[in-house]
Amino acid sequence: MKFKKAPLGLAITVVMGSGSLLLSGATHAQENSTAQSTVPVTEIRVTALGIDESADLIVAPFDVLGRDELLNRAGTLGDLLNGLTGVHADSFGGGASRPVIRGQTAPRTKILSDGNSILDASDVSPDHAVTVDPLLAQRIEVLRGPATLLYGGGAIGGVVNVLDDKIPTAMPEKGYEGFAALRGNTVADEKAGAISLTGRATDNIALHFETSLRDTDDYQAAEWDEPRVDGTFSENKNSSIGASWIGEKGFIGLAYSYRADEYGIPGHSEEYLECHPHGIELHCGSHDEDDDHDHDHDHEEHAVPFVDLTSKRVDLRGEYEDPFAGINKIRFRASTTNYEHTEFEEDEVGATFGNKGYEARIEVDHAAVMGWQGLFGVQVSDSTFKNGGEHVFMPTVDSRATGVFVVEHYQLNDDWHFEAGARYDRQSHRPVNDARNRPSFSDSTFSYSGAAIWNVGADTIMSLTYARAQRLPHAQELFSRGIHVASNTYECGLIAHPLTCGGVANNQDIKKETADNVELGLRKIAGAFTYSFSLFRNNVDNYIYARTLDQYEDFRLIKYTQRDAEFTGYEAEIAYQFSEVLSASLFSDYVRVGLTSTDRLPRIPPRRTGGRITTELANGYNAELEFYRAASASRVADFETAQPAYDMLNLSANYSFGSDDRYQVFLRGSNLLDEDVRNQSSFLADVIPMPGRNLSAGFKMGF
Repeated sequence: MKFKKAPLGLAITVVMGSGSLLLSGATHAQENSTAQSTVPVTEIRVTALGIDESADLIVAPFDVLGRDELLNRAGTLGDLLNGLTGVHADSFGGGASRPVIRGQTAPRTKILSDGNSILDASDVSPDHAVTVDPLLAQRIEVLRGPATLLYGGGAIGGVVNVLDDKIPTAMPEKGYEGFAALRGNTVADEKAGAISLTGRATDNIALHFETSLRDTDDYQAAEWDEPRVDGTFSENKNSSIGASWIGEKGFIGLAYSYRADEYGIPGHSEEYLECHPHGIELHCGSHDEDDDHDHDHDHEEHAVPFVDLTSKRVDLRGEYEDPFAGINKIRFRASTTNYEHTEFEEDEVGATFGNKGYEARIEVDHAAVMGWQGLFGVQVSDSTFKNGGEHVFMPTVDSRATGVFVVEHYQLNDDWHFEAGARYDRQSHRPVNDARNRPSFSDSTFSYSGAAIWNVGADTIMSLTYARAQRLPHAQELFSRGIHVASNTYECGLIAHPLTCGGVANNQDIKKETADNVELGLRKIAGAFTYSFSLFRNNVDNYIYARTLDQYEDFRLIKYTQRDAEFTGYEAEIAYQFSEVLSASLFSDYVRVGLTSTDRLPRIPPRRTGGRITTELANGYNAELEFYRAASASRVADFETAQPAYDMLNLSANYSFGSDDRYQVFLRGSNLLDEDVRNQSSFLADVIPMPGRNLSAGFKMGF
């Protein structure tokens, strides 16, 4: 394999069997390597890494999913990424799922739209959909480890950056370009489609239009008493229109996007609406009843509640190369979002959520100074989150943040490369017209990281990285007080209350969450035999988590609490290319979490181990057989159930044809053993299973 310096400083090896793109790990770009391989090479920039023109080494663990791979996979973002090494999902029925990276989900896993926050409500609750559309994505980048520092110390779990075409960055060569795609499946009777078109309007102006639709019924599950799992239906529609002015040195563009969702909330119960805390205990009945929680509930069947969601967003993006001496490029992103959703219970409003605000970010890529080359930038945001309706557990909160950051690279010689970065953030959360008169909260954080990368030889890279990242509490972690119906919890925030909501004994001073993350990586990136190993240890002081204090039936009293925590784990993958048409790989990931108390963190994904066999045929055919086993969780929190182990067998086949493989057809079988899968990372693990055996098929045409 030959490594060539990419136009933006990054060369990455990719297996390109059917036009799909799935890559991971770190790569080393060399001008004159003589190493050979049977797989072709492509070049791509990992935008979220902020790599500049001269950087030849990338230490960050990452994955990139290309457009064709996104079409082949599941519909929601978390379920789509589930299966990547180190990545799971906290699925919540068929309409919502968020990625879980190294045991961390929102708000510690940050989801971006081309580098900017999406400003929805998905970081508040797992039943809130992530408002990005994989069907229209150009590619999705998943970062883990210290590289996430570019986007704030709060992203200690990882960063998911969704790239799209809504703002053209280059003029189509033949005057227009785009694609149309269709997909369906059997487990939920999915019907999905997307169309995207970019066209030249003038010599310097390009226009873009895209739209998508995905509609699913309640899905089927193995060993389930009913034909379908009630409340797992979903429907979403996305449309966007954009325009760019494109010149020789860059572009500037604007886009408007509209999204509408309607999906069920399974596992919902109104039986506990009278529950409230008495100190550290739950009381679920009138005060005339005994405190042993023994009372009758009205078990009358209710229609499954559903979410009606809309999001309106405006994006401004631009890049300008070589604006003046010493500066290679200026890149800026800005967006405003007006998000709202209503949770209906039998056509009556149960709760409303809204998030309205903006975020802006500018990055300056500078020329080398004493051998160091990198970028610096500023990021600002201002948003107002509202919770209304009958079930309110948070006040209206105005949140503001300002961050400044710098990331630098230094190439000592052919064998050694160094990276360093730092970020300062100032954040504030202010309740607005709060009846409980909860105080505002503001503080600052400082985070920094460093990495040393050694080119061992024989296309092998060893890396050692360290990051010290600080995070301040999320508004929900601070101000929650009330029933959160979707998760069947009564939530008590960190802001102390002297009489109720967790009891005086559980009040504590609010401190910064500080994570010391050390990671050792070893990768072989060329030749028939390749591998990637990452060992990580993340010691987090004052880790914030939802501690369960009491439980009645399926309803829990939780108090946001701070304890020191330790996350230790690994991600490993080895692969062997037997011939030009046949390869195989083995993979495994695991994270173990410990606290300085007898408590344990809930919903930590279990160990996963498996393998893949892949065929890549010259006539456009390729196929992959995947099998893995997810173990039963060995360590669970109080009031949590260890879900049983399960085996997962998947098979996919693709065929590409026509000039430049413009036509593509795929067929994928998932959960072919029809296993009863209970997702340990899901709030609904005890309530409903994951989808059973599924066959999906799709078609894509490029033009």
